[in-house]
Amino acid sequence: MLAELVERAHWGDLAGMNFGGLVRLSYETEADSEERKGYMTGRDIKGREEQEKDCGTYVSSRKGNYVFTYEEPNTTAYKRRRIVLPDGRSVYRVVRPVFEGALNDLKKGVAPNGQRIDGLIVYDIDRLTRDNRHLEDCIEVVQHFGRPIIDITGTLDLLTDNGRTVARIVVATNNKQSADTARRVRRKHVAMQQAGIPAGGRRPFGWNKDKRTLNVAEAEVVKAGVLRLLKGVPVGGVLAEWRDKGIVTPTGRPWVRATLVGMLRNPRLCGYRARLVHGVSETTGKNYRDWEIVRDPAGKPVIGQWKPILEVAEWEAVAAVVGEHANHAHDFNTRKYLLTSVLRCAKPDCGQPLKASKVPAKQAKNEGDFHYICRLKKEGGCGGMSVFGPKTDEWITEAVIAKYVSEARRRRANVRSKAWPRETELREVRASIADLTAAWRARPQKISNARYFALLPELEREEKDLASGREQWLSRQFGSVSKPPRLQADWPGLTLAEKRTYIKEALVCVLVHPAKQGHRSWDPDRLEPVWREE
Repeated sequence: MLAELVERAHWGDLAGMNFGGLVRLSYETEADSEERKGYMTGRDIKGREEQEKDCGTYVSSRKGNYVFTYEEPNTTAYKRRRIVLPDGRSVYRVVRPVFEGALNDLKKGVAPNGQRIDGLIVYDIDRLTRDNRHLEDCIEVVQHFGRPIIDITGTLDLLTDNGRTVARIVVATNNKQSADTARRVRRKHVAMQQAGIPAGGRRPFGWNKDKRTLNVAEAEVVKAGVLRLLKGVPVGGVLAEWRDKGIVTPTGRPWVRATLVGMLRNPRLCGYRARLVHGVSETTGKNYRDWEIVRDPAGKPVIGQWKPILEVAEWEAVAAVVGEHANHAHDFNTRKYLLTSVLRCAKPDCGQPLKASKVPAKQAKNEGDFHYICRLKKEGGCGGMSVFGPKTDEWITEAVIAKYVSEARRRRANVRSKAWPRETELREVRASIADLTAAWRARPQKISNARYFALLPELEREEKDLASGREQWLSRQFGSVSKPPRLQADWPGLTLAEKRTYIKEALVCVLVHPAKQGHRSWDPDRLEPVWREE
């Protein structure tokens, strides 16, 4: 019966068959000039409504039923991404969940809306796939599950042996065209990077729409924020200040920690041309992205065609500081009490965070009195821990300020050189990479491909290690002045969010132990601060 569906579809007889349509958006490319040839314009060749209408009309004209549309926007049928398989192996695949879901539905014969589905129709073979692995998945559905997959233009034939052979050739050719387009786009971006030309997309914070002239008001916001960070204000404190003042991103959204840290780590701030790089952490195995300075063939940073906001030394320092402490003090948000989420029950069978609870007005000695208490058992706590809030806040505040002051004194007592001791090594490694690359690119080549690619990884690894060491040194160097010496005097004027970020920056948590038998007065010995390691 299922094989009959494929045979009927081959002769154009879709009577009584239910089809789903796969609608995928893609974009046409420029062809009016050689230098623009292959670049995407952003104009869709066939919109969603057009594809859906054409697919439905085609099926209906052959007496079939069009029952469902699989919409696949903002995906690529060519570019691979890193994924982790169920067995833990990392592989690179073209990721298309809607496409894969459509094939699974075909195998079962049921569409997401519950209707029977016998086949799949697409506008053109380009809309189905540009990846040979996905094409073989489609062929499997046709051959082994008897479900026809057809197109409107006639370039796709998976219903016969000859047609499948031709489809494999066409998909391989389309894959090559995609690779050519990607190569031209990469070449264009490399040329723009080396010339210091700003990239496309939305305007960066601190600059106008031309991405070259400064937005004076935003540039002053950045400068003030960087100055505060270098004086020791945690990232969360600056973030809270910006949110309180209604400062928003170029897209009009409130700042969050990730966008603020990303902006501060962007070398654009000091005038360097940069590119966003994606990689896989060697320690965690997870994907990451970060900014990388673009360098010319001599290994020197490329200067961008815009006015910088910061000096190079200022940017290097703030990038090191926010990079070193990127994960501390997230919860700057709507907390109403200083130590919420910081205090934890020290009972071995509990360990839950304490919450604040106001003392009833009739029982309170002072207005605003409250206790930090452990949550009830039904809420995950033990319900048997309580400590007086105002006294606890006062004691922890004094301990945190004393910790910052002692750390600042200790750091200032260590005599450090004005320059990183291994600066020369880093320059020499970068010069070696530049010389090696220049020799490899020379015509005729002074060194072979085998020699070049054997030597390059070790030099790049050494450069990466040195650059990482330099960033850590910068962070420690500025750490010597990172905590304001007037913190105790400034404390009353700080916002609650800023106070909480200082506390969360210094402490992992504070354990609250049970009160001693018969001991009813507040006892500081019950508090056990767990300091965050440097």
